[in-house]
Amino acid sequence: MSSMSSVAGLSKYITTLPVTRKSITGICIMSFLTGVIYCLIAPKYSLTNNILLEGISSFMVLGVSSILSGSLNQYGVKILHGINLKIKHSMFLSLLSMIFIAFILIIGGIISALFNIDLFINSLLFGCVLVYGFNTLVLWSTTQIGFSKSAIIGLIQPILILALLILILFLGSDASLFSTPLIINVTIKTVIACLIFILAIYSFITIAASPLKKNLGIGMLDLLSLFIMHMNEGSDLLESTFENMGEAIDTVVTFISFKGKNGIKSLFISPSVHPGPLGNIGGSNMPTILASKFDHFTMVAHGPSTHDFNPISVSEIDKIEASVKEGLKKVEYSKYATKFKRYSMNAANIGVQFFNKGMVILSTFAPNGSDDIEFGVGLTMMTQSISNCKVKDSVIVDCHNSFTPESGEVLPGNPEVFDLIDVINEIKTDETKYSSIKVGCCEDRMETLDKHEGIGESGLKTMIIEVDNQRTAYVLFDSNNMEIGFRQEIMDAVKDLDIDEIEVMTTDTHTVNTLSRGYNPVGIEKRPEIIEYVIKSIKEAIDDLEEVEVGTGTKKIKNLNTFGPKNSTELISTISSIVAVSKIIAPVLLITALFIVFIWIFYGNLQIIG
Repeated sequence: MSSMSSVAGLSKYITTLPVTRKSITGICIMSFLTGVIYCLIAPKYSLTNNILLEGISSFMVLGVSSILSGSLNQYGVKILHGINLKIKHSMFLSLLSMIFIAFILIIGGIISALFNIDLFINSLLFGCVLVYGFNTLVLWSTTQIGFSKSAIIGLIQPILILALLILILFLGSDASLFSTPLIINVTIKTVIACLIFILAIYSFITIAASPLKKNLGIGMLDLLSLFIMHMNEGSDLLESTFENMGEAIDTVVTFISFKGKNGIKSLFISPSVHPGPLGNIGGSNMPTILASKFDHFTMVAHGPSTHDFNPISVSEIDKIEASVKEGLKKVEYSKYATKFKRYSMNAANIGVQFFNKGMVILSTFAPNGSDDIEFGVGLTMMTQSISNCKVKDSVIVDCHNSFTPESGEVLPGNPEVFDLIDVINEIKTDETKYSSIKVGCCEDRMETLDKHEGIGESGLKTMIIEVDNQRTAYVLFDSNNMEIGFRQEIMDAVKDLDIDEIEVMTTDTHTVNTLSRGYNPVGIEKRPEIIEYVIKSIKEAIDDLEEVEVGTGTKKIKNLNTFGPKNSTELISTISSIVAVSKIIAPVLLITALFIVFIWIFYGNLQIIG
């Protein structure tokens, strides 16, 4: 599995947390049941030896303290100007922590019953120490308040639990539990155990974070907390982190302009800029944002580019817009184009159509899986086709329409590159016949679908091009790639429509890449519904056909601030290596710390009951 696949796999941990009310309800129920279960398992060692009273006591000790800590944790982070910890997050953290303690208590109760020993206090202490470490780790890694402040706020829930336990015991008049030696013993045990566990967590984070800081100057916890903030609130503060590692590049944007009786009717753009990295960060929503900057129907296809060419901020898209608008001023129009024709060579398949003094090449490796075509490869395709076909402009489109998790980028040296070059050499220009052209357009937001079905903000755009009685459908989904085989299913479903050719493309938008399955190609779900949208859009585009003039253009985009050819790869590989190393370091450090804490709390303190 590639580094990119490993990083994308982390998204399986992305989830939506329950609302505050559900977390509080869970705390109340789970805390009461914990007392009931403990009393049933080990009645001799329970606080009251009465099921109902034990449930109520457990609710007071675990439940009330957890609800209070949920509120206090959130308030503490807020006054310290931390981020991400809303009340629902804080309350869910308290619920999760309480469940840890409840689980340890029940395990302790089972052992107590089996071996006739009282482990209640020690089990509770052990659970509180683990929860303290867990709370500190979560707060430190997500809220940006620092280690020391996180360690202080992480104490709130354990201290409240122990304080309420003492109150319950005091109200129960069990004076034997309030002797000075016992209180000192418990205090020393707890403090030292917390220090051991927190030291292990600090060591782990320090070791894990060092590669990212050393290689790219980025703090791992800053990256994590800002990423969570983006997921929760749509914040773009993560862009400021990427600016520290950004690199200015020059790239190109190519386009085809179709001019009708009322001005430009349709614009087909293929920028060699990658719409990533994810969510609404950087250029992730570039296909929608760029299209919205024009007053006419605009399709933004996926040009040859990889994550190296991710814009570091949304504002960089303005540079693409400026280049296209500058290029449009110099476009020469004519009424002539050619029919759409397909060529194949081994794995490479292209669809070719000539427009005035330019051409478009729609490239796909379907039915085989593939991912992004690297810019250098695309540039080679461009120069090769311009030379071979004697045209002024060559609009290269990576159709991005056949995905598997194992799909790799098309990079220099790959066999697919030579297939692409060879198939371009097969293009026949001596048989080219130019005829008048008609174009019809349809845009559908697909409002019944969203990113859960792999559909981005722009939905579906379809353009019908009619030349010499041949109708070709250019179908573009605002999606990140397409489930393998779905392209052919769409093509088969539209055979009875009044078209002769069709190519299905995706924009490669990364706004849809914020779900737990990581990669999120269109076609995983609701295929029949998606196909109905395609059929409808083709019919509407046919009804919109009118005669147009056409022209093409190529324009350089200068000083586009992107992740850069080196930094993108380094970021992905560094995160991947951190994940791999953490799988080894985390268990070693944390299990060792747990073992030491366990021995420290339990060893020599078992009270044998005769």
